[in-house]
Amino acid sequence: MLNATSFQKKTRSKLISIPGTRPSVQNGQLLVSTGVTSLDYLLGGGLAVGTVLLIEEDRYDSYSRMILKYFLAEGVVCRHELFVAAAQDNPDDILQELPAPILDDIAIHKPVEQQRLFCEPQDSVDAMKIAWRYQNLPKVQSALASSSRFGHYYDVSKTMEPEILQTAKCHRFNVPEHPTQSSPTHSPMLESYTALLKSLQEVIYKEGFDVATAMSKSRNILRIGLHSLGSALWGDDLCCCDNPRHSHALTTFLYGLRSLLRSSLSVAVVTVPSHLIQNRALMDSITRLCDNAIALESFKGSERETNPLYKDYHGLLHVRQVPHLNCLSSQFPDHKDLAFKLKRKQFSIERMHLPPDLSERVSRVSRGELAGAAVVNSACGSGTSGNKHLDF
Repeated sequence: MLNATSFQKKTRSKLISIPGTRPSVQNGQLLVSTGVTSLDYLLGGGLAVGTVLLIEEDRYDSYSRMILKYFLAEGVVCRHELFVAAAQDNPDDILQELPAPILDDIAIHKPVEQQRLFCEPQDSVDAMKIAWRYQNLPKVQSALASSSRFGHYYDVSKTMEPEILQTAKCHRFNVPEHPTQSSPTHSPMLESYTALLKSLQEVIYKEGFDVATAMSKSRNILRIGLHSLGSALWGDDLCCCDNPRHSHALTTFLYGLRSLLRSSLSVAVVTVPSHLIQNRALMDSITRLCDNAIALESFKGSERETNPLYKDYHGLLHVRQVPHLNCLSSQFPDHKDLAFKLKRKQFSIERMHLPPDLSERVSRVSRGELAGAAVVNSACGSGTSGNKHLDF
């Protein structure tokens, strides 16, 4: 008779397989890419599904808007569904500005063109000669295919082609189409935020993003982009006075947003004009209600723009908060001197390195040392009788 034992072999739980996602090596959480590979590295490998990334806008909302467009463009490439909400611009205007993906790594084979290549007459084949090693390679097309890799590269100097953008399923929320007056029932949340939360809830439950629903079809990710929450265009007065009347409207909305995301296959990026919010304690509360938080400090319009020490960068990036998911402590970046720069075709985040001190004073000291060394050499050489080499 075998002895009874309570030992059970530990089996690894099966993770959901969704294109454009990967499990975290730290806590096993499902991750999606922000579209900026350097930002994914700072956040521990990517954005965890069910979390909120807060971006404190720069003064002119140039670079924070660009990161939001990177996030949405990555969703288009991975065939994720999008939800875009804005007050200043129409959501369609943001979608039209998405950067164009570099399609070299996700081009697919086109067998029709390959068959036509072998059916062409001999005269047309002989008309163009190519290297022999490329003759038997199949032709590829530049049309977008659903890519299973994690993270892609984009060209910010070009916009995404309409044919690619039409393949994405996008839900839009435009604030001018909804009332922005406060509720007569003394609700702590504005009508614009209430309508936005209801719209998000309908999309999550109707489109099957809720984790509790039965898996009747293949699962997908919902990417949510909320632009410039807390601004006056949303009907909020956080940026207008030190003691706003709707001080708890945005925080109440973030509570509801996090509760929706925790039980769904969704991830959100929220931008807030923090430089206009006078109450810093309230801004700290908004930051703590989000899982990830970064702040962008642009050099545009400041003294650092003309400072030669920062000539290689366009601004500073501050990591305010990192997520604490399935762990007791979070992995904070090992360095805080972070800067971002916009190249001709790419936005990147790097560790800031100041250039060496090559000022006029240093060069003058160097010239003085060289002159002193020349005097010493000439003095030593004068004691020799016509011999250029010194004998010690």
